[in-house]
Parts: sequence; structure tokens; C-alpha cells
Amino acid sequence: MRTSLRPDGPVLRLWPGVAAAIVLIVARFVLPVVWPDALLYGLIIGAISGLVILLWWLFFSRAPWGERFGALGVMALAGVLLYQFAHISIRTGNMGVLVPGYLLFLLPPVLVAWAVLTRRSPAGFRRLTMIAALGLAAGILGIVRTDGVKGGGAEFKWRWTPTAEDRLLAQAAPLPEPAAAATPNVITPAAPTVSPAAPIGAAPVEPAKATAPAAVITEAEWPGFRGPRRNGATRGAINTDWTTAPPRELWRRAIGPGWSSFAVQGDLLYTQEQRGDREIVSCYRVSTGAPVWQHRDATRFWESNGGAGPRATPTLSRGRVYSLGATGILNVLDARTGAKIWSRQAATDTAAELPMWGFTASPLVLDDTVIVATSGRLIAYDLATGAPRWKAPPRGGSYSSPHLATIAGVPQIVLLTGDGATGVSPATGQPLWDYEWKEGPPVVQPSITADGDILVNSIVATGGLGLRRLHVTRNGESWNVEERWVSTGLKPYFSDYVLHDGYAYGFDGSILSAINLADGKRVWKGGRYGEGQLVLLPEQNLLLVIGEEGDLALVKASPGGFAEVARMEALHSKTWNHPVLVNGVLLVRNGEEMAAFKVR
Repeated sequence: MRTSLRPDGPVLRLWPGVAAAIVLIVARFVLPVVWPDALLYGLIIGAISGLVILLWWLFFSRAPWGERFGALGVMALAGVLLYQFAHISIRTGNMGVLVPGYLLFLLPPVLVAWAVLTRRSPAGFRRLTMIAALGLAAGILGIVRTDGVKGGGAEFKWRWTPTAEDRLLAQAAPLPEPAAAATPNVITPAAPTVSPAAPIGAAPVEPAKATAPAAVITEAEWPGFRGPRRNGATRGAINTDWTTAPPRELWRRAIGPGWSSFAVQGDLLYTQEQRGDREIVSCYRVSTGAPVWQHRDATRFWESNGGAGPRATPTLSRGRVYSLGATGILNVLDARTGAKIWSRQAATDTAAELPMWGFTASPLVLDDTVIVATSGRLIAYDLATGAPRWKAPPRGGSYSSPHLATIAGVPQIVLLTGDGATGVSPATGQPLWDYEWKEGPPVVQPSITADGDILVNSIVATGGLGLRRLHVTRNGESWNVEERWVSTGLKPYFSDYVLHDGYAYGFDGSILSAINLADGKRVWKGGRYGEGQLVLLPEQNLLLVIGEEGDLALVKASPGGFAEVARMEALHSKTWNHPVLVNGVLLVRNGEEMAAFKVR
């Protein structure tokens, strides 16, 4: 389309705008669908194309100057009105860039389409339809909300429809209250069931008088985040013929929002969720899904990408539950009854600011201390009293959890932060070594290879940057960190990965990938599961994957190539929570529901 004749004005030059609009639509909306790894390129090319359209319209379109400035004025006014009246999830969506991004990706092509369709229309009609077209296109954002992001884009819903949490609160019966007393020799609780939320900057919540926990004969089969060693590996075999004998659903129930996984001991599971203005540590039966008790704190965390609710997973140890809420409340509860032993505001104790995605690190119990990380700041508390034992020097922001490892023969706590990686003494919190990799705040766990090396990662806003293998050695009191390789063959973002027989398996964006631990080179990539999670079944050389859409899949943990063994639907909405497999029962959840399946 070279030129367009108009009855009352100059000839429009349309072809540059049409070409740029085609490039924008293909780059932003088509390319990421057929090539998920190209999302970043699509965003960049789409944004450039949108700017090209605006420059074309302003300087090269030959439109009357009133129409040129008028269109830009309508766009600018639309942005101002959206920031004033749109739903908060829209105003703050995509880390605050949803509105300008939407305007840049959608309104320029609408402008081009309007110019083409009205090129021979009278001036008055063109101006009225220009205002209507741009206004209606922008106004769509005023009547929708987002339920967070999924697959790299926003989950749009009509603004007036209830959320899953709204439906739960309207229909669900109250969960059972914690008991008012605890087992002798464990605690003597003196705290109310509902604890007031201690705001950031407020004084710590005083602990109740308590004694050290008594010895518990049976330890938890799955004590917390990613299992006993936080490496995502589980023991035992499961049935793999899902065609003739698929996993049998034991129960399913609604649950409040949150990205917590499960801790499991015997017939009890523990997780965290949000219900209205209460952040909840909850206990349910593994066998039936029936609620046992809940502990409630009067606080609520919400952000537009992940929505409402706590992020961290409770930790079980010697008859107690340790939980860290999204605003920094550390609770220590009796595992049988939910009675509170003591509580602290860990964010206050570490002078940590509330990060964008909340506090997400799962507590680590070690000897007579519980160690938590508040966005890159480690602190240890006395198990019996809740008194702080030590604080490590602050590092860059982080959503990763403290990780116990033995490096060069020395037990230590490894933490990934926005500054890189660090190893600290469990007794004092003093740094032993540091490795610098200053990018975004990491989310996933470090991994320890069979010969004691460490795999670390880092991220940027659009995804993972890859993995690095570190060899840490000790010579007397000095430590040395050697970088063995850098790999972009596996780039975890917030989906953890596992190690098995000399290879690492995990999510490279939305696609599974495997790399050789010897050199970091990719050996295969395949299967699209979105931003899912997985656990390793080492005895069967299998990965049990739960996709972002809630599908379950069995995939071979083998360097020979991607091979999916079985697949079925398990959950029905966005799923970022880690699955748990204990004693032949698979537990899965997301921000709306949880379910148990018999797989053995």
C-alpha cells in the first residue's frame, strides 16, 4: 500500500506504518507461541516496532498535524486515566510496566488500522473514529484485572468476576483452631491463636516461655522444601503405566492462594495459604485432606505477578513446625496441635525491606538453631527461646532458601543472593567464602554435585541467565573459589532443577533441558511444560513434572534424549508449587486447590 487518496487533505504515506504493525504483531504475539525462547526478542522487537509506528505517524505519515498530535494526545490521556482508575493488578502488573507496555504494543497497530480503514473518509469522521478506536482499545484495560502472570504474559479476567479466593471465602467452612495446650516437655503455649501482624520496622514479637523440644523418635519423611536435602529427590518406586493404571485421586479440596509446597510427617501435611486478611499455616490429613488445625496471622501479602499469599514452605523438626510468612513473620508451632511456641518478625530483626515478591525462603533447622533468610540476610534463632543467635553480613536481594552443605570437609550454609553466592559458618554466621555474580535476585536453590562442587544461577527480569559450576577449596583459614564452567544450556528462573548420574535436568524457560555436569553442555531439550516444577525419582531414572497448567508428566532422567513416559491432568489452574511424593502418595497444589494421588 503505497499511498492513499483523501478527499479533503494530503496523500497519506501508509506503507511504513503497515509494515511496522505487521512486524510488531508477529514479533510480540506470534513468535513467542512458536518459539517460547524468543519471548525476550519478541518484546524488544515489538517495542521497537511500536516506537517506529509512533515516529512514522508523527513525522512521516503526511497526516494533518491536528490528527498527528491528536492521536498521541489520546494515547497519553488513556495512560493517565488507566493509572488512575484501572484495577491495582493492572496498574502494578508486570512489575509496573503492564500499562505502558500494553499501550505500546496495542495502540500503535490500532492507529495503523484506523488510518488504513478511514483513509478516504471525511476529516470529522476520521477524528471521531480515531478517538473511539484508541479509547476503546485502551479502555479494555479498565474493565479487566490480572490474576498474575502465566507463560510470560498476564492472566486477564473480567474485573467484576470473583477470584478463586473470593469463592473459597464465600463457601468454605472455617478451618479448625489450634489447641490451647501443648504436649508436656515440648512447649507450654501462652499465645493467642491469632497473632497480630508485626509491621516492617516494628519491635519483634516476644516469644512465649518454652523449653527445648523433646526428642521425637520419628522424623518427618518430607521435612520441608524440596525434601530432606533440599535437592528435589525422593525415594521409592511408583507405577509408570498410566494408561492402564493411572494415578488414583484420593481427595481434592480448595485452598487459599500461596506458592508454598508441603512438609509431611505420617498422616499430616503442612503448608501455608492466604484467606482474606489472614496468613495461615495449615495442617491437613494426608489420607483424606481433612483439615486438622490452622494458625492465623493478621497480615496479607499481595503483588501483581504472583498474587496473594505466603511463598515459603514450612519446615518440620522434632515435633515443631517452622514457617516464614511473606511479610517476614517467623512462627514456631507445635506440629500436633498448631499451638504457638514463639514468634519473631525476622524482617525487623534483620532490617530487611519487604522485597517485590515477598519473603520466600523456607526455614532451615540445624542443631539448636533455626536459620532464615530475609532477602539475602541470614539470621539464626535459638530453638528454645527464639532469641537471635547471630546475623550474617547482608548480601544482595534473594528469594532462595538457605542450603546446608559440606564443602571442602566443612559444614556450612550456602545462600544464593543478588551479589552471587556465599558460604557461612552455621555456628557464627561469619562468611567463609564469596563468589561474585551481580545480576538479579536468584530464586532457585544451589545444587551440590557428587564430588562437592556447587552449581549456582542468577536471573534477570525476563528469565534465567544460566548455571555456573564452582569448585571451592580450603587452605588453612583461606578459601578459594574456582569457576569450572559457565552454561546457558539450562537457565532456571524460578523452577528448580535436579542432579542425577552426572547430569542436571530442569526448566530452560518453559522447556525441559538436560546438561552434562562435566562441561555444562546441553545434551537435549524438549517438552513444553511452562514454568513448572519437578522431583527426581532416582531409583527409576525418572522426573515427575508438574506443568504450569497443572498437567503431570513422567519424563526419563536420561542423557539419551527427551522422552515422556506418561501424562495426565492433575490441577486446573496455574501451578508453580513444588510437588511432593511420600510413601506412594503424590501431593500437588497451586493457589486454588490441592489434591492427593495414589501412585504406587
